[in-house]
Amino acid sequence: MKLVELRKENIEEFKKLMQDAFQYGYESIYGKDKEQVLPDKDVEENLKNPNSYAYEMIDNDELVGGVIVTIDEKTNHNHLDFLFVKVGVQSKGIGQTIWKEIEKLYPNTKVWETCTPYFDKRNIHFYVNRLGFHIVEYFNEKHPDTNRPQDCYEEDDGMFRFEKVMK
Repeated sequence: MKLVELRKENIEEFKKLMQDAFQYGYESIYGKDKEQVLPDKDVEENLKNPNSYAYEMIDNDELVGGVIVTIDEKTNHNHLDFLFVKVGVQSKGIGQTIWKEIEKLYPNTKVWETCTPYFDKRNIHFYVNRLGFHIVEYFNEKHPDTNRPQDCYEEDDGMFRFEKVMK
């Protein structure tokens, strides 16, 4: 497997596989949903951010996962925006391999941060038990994320914020 910068010719496949992975995670808990869990605009916003970097994981010429990170070179407090593994090839170490490569690419990082929905136990396990992140905050209707005021928290909705302090 090899992590490479997202190539222009793979952007649409990358977005579709990411959206499929997020949809699969949601629907495995809540059942089929016509609404797209990860809208195009959210992915596009990250891909267009000048401080964001997208990478695709290639295995035998097949795109099997990917990641988008936002890098702050002044503070070295960086953000994992999206990390996904193609539906059907999860639980084979691909996500961990992607993350290990990201940490190698950004050795000056002091802190990594990411968020995941409260309901996604698989992600929570992955970030805490596999990658070494710690849950540091729980955003919900009584404690909204002040950096993302556009997020609305309905009853029982919420997001965990994770941090990984690098040595």
